[in-house]
Amino acid sequence: MSAALAARSIVITRPAGESQRLAALIRDAGGVPLICPAIEILDVPDVSALDAVIDRLDDFDLAIFISPSAVDKAMTRITARRTLPATLRCAAIGPGGVRALQRFGVSEVIAPHGRYDSESLLASPFMQTQAVSGQRVVIFRGDGGRDLLGDTLATRGATVEHVTCYRRGKPTFDAAPLLRTWAQGGVAAVIVTSSEGLRNFCERLGATGQTFMQQTLTVVPHPRIAAAARALGLSRVVESPSGDDALVQTVLRYVDVSG
Repeated sequence: MSAALAARSIVITRPAGESQRLAALIRDAGGVPLICPAIEILDVPDVSALDAVIDRLDDFDLAIFISPSAVDKAMTRITARRTLPATLRCAAIGPGGVRALQRFGVSEVIAPHGRYDSESLLASPFMQTQAVSGQRVVIFRGDGGRDLLGDTLATRGATVEHVTCYRRGKPTFDAAPLLRTWAQGGVAAVIVTSSEGLRNFCERLGATGQTFMQQTLTVVPHPRIAAAARALGLSRVVESPSGDDALVQTVLRYVDVSG
């Protein structure tokens, strides 16, 4: 184990179930991961629309999974009802989604390199007009997701359907132990990977925690999240390349372990 983080605590705000690898990397760097999910991933109350799409997956050429949660919720439902069509190509936004698909036996996954967002997936050669024109695409996502991906693929000639396979809820974690650790100077950084999660997390912290947050290194993987953090008054916001390894390397680069 490295002593780089000197047993300092690093807060992870990802949904429960999506933090294991990131937490392991923090431990390997000598830190203490504090799992504080800022978004709760919930089942959709009515699965009839999801089941209807699953039952006609043979109609599609490409399935895009927006997040690891989308993979877990959709693929759990799919594998309970049928086998994945052999001709259906699968795509994910980032390595977390790729790994989640691999756990379900999907070995070939289209995914962007570098930054992990809809824009990067759309920039890949697999999503250009010559590749998607005339293709039938289904996008598995959570409630309230952005329409950029589907709208852009439609302008490139694809026929696109969206299906909601999970919904987002506000967190229910007890902030009191975290606030005690923070008050003792034990929190070195907070990793935030969602603008919605950032807002939920700050709300859950209350006024005292928000004061701590404003003074703490906040590491984010996207300009949109950085802008949202600064709009909330956070002053120590650092934008990191995407991916678990890059997030931890950014923490190591910027965190002060002397205090």
